Amino acid sequence: MSTINITKQNFEEEVMNSDKPVLLDFWAGWCGPCNMLSPIIDEVASEVDSKVKVGKVNIDEESELANQFKVMSIPTLAL
Repeated sequence: MSTINITKQNFEEEVMNSDKPVLLDFWAGWCGPCNMLSPIIDEVASEVDSKVKVGKVNIDEESELANQFKVMSIPTLAL
């Protein structure tokens, strides 16, 4: 399974009501370290899909979620 794009609209269903732990990657397209980490996150998602759900949160599009998790810098990973 690949990563899931997490938005304010699907956060409750995909994260809060998930039957598996969820790894969230807070990122932005302009962030160099985020772009370097992205292929690794995608690989992890494909390796652990039966045990962990992996989601990505674009902080430019979902600033409310980033604020909710008190993201101060990116990339930030939260489990």
